[in-house]
Amino acid sequence: MNELLFLWLSLGVILFTGLFGWISYIFKERLPSQLGGLLFISWGLLTVALILRWIRLDHGPFTNMFEILASNIWSLILCYLLVFWKMPRLRVTSLIFLPLIYIMYAWLLMVPRTDFPMPSTYNTAWLYVHIGFGKIFMGALVVSAILSLIIIVRQWLDKWLPELPGEYSLQELSYRFLILALLFDSLMLIGGAIWAQQAWGRYWFWDSLETWSFISWLSLAVAVHLKITLKPEPSYYALFIIFVFIISFLTFFGIPFLNQIPHKGAI
Repeated sequence: MNELLFLWLSLGVILFTGLFGWISYIFKERLPSQLGGLLFISWGLLTVALILRWIRLDHGPFTNMFEILASNIWSLILCYLLVFWKMPRLRVTSLIFLPLIYIMYAWLLMVPRTDFPMPSTYNTAWLYVHIGFGKIFMGALVVSAILSLIIIVRQWLDKWLPELPGEYSLQELSYRFLILALLFDSLMLIGGAIWAQQAWGRYWFWDSLETWSFISWLSLAVAVHLKITLKPEPSYYALFIIFVFIISFLTFFGIPFLNQIPHKGAI
């Protein structure tokens, strides 16, 4: 019950944060100064909920969809808080980031909260390496996708979020986060391959998760290569980044739980 209490408190604070931010922006044309602090409080409450669950079950949030979603909401908010802190000019993107977190919270509340024991194959330090790199990868990709979405929407709403830089500057920022995502996606796959060798005696098996992980990595690599070689217009490049994000998001959250063979790969 304590876990759920802190989870609900976290959800309540972040819902208030988004509502407060949107109202302030609509009527005052600026974000409230308290937005970052409220987001941090919500993240802190979720941190307590996850710690309590970890202590109760004696393993991290890795074993079912409820735990995976909760831990990824935690990591996405943390990654965004770092961007919010280090890049003040991008803080207005919280108006787009928060609805994504609401969707994930809604999904979290709909899945069973069943407790599962930790599989023996998860008893390795490489699990934490694999998971840690994966969360940084997805956090960077989410920011890249948000910036790309802004570029696309500006084709119809020319003055939308005028505080942000122009399309070419947003494209360059999105590209930098995309490179960061590709770097940590590569490290995630390397860590996962070493883990797979320890757990199943092979580095790579081309099961459905590994296949889609490679497709996701390849789409990221192609996106980075296109920017260097073809120098596409911001709107076209933004559409491709959104496509890469969709592929990666479905791989990250969908494939592991449709997979019926031993490699569950839940991160």
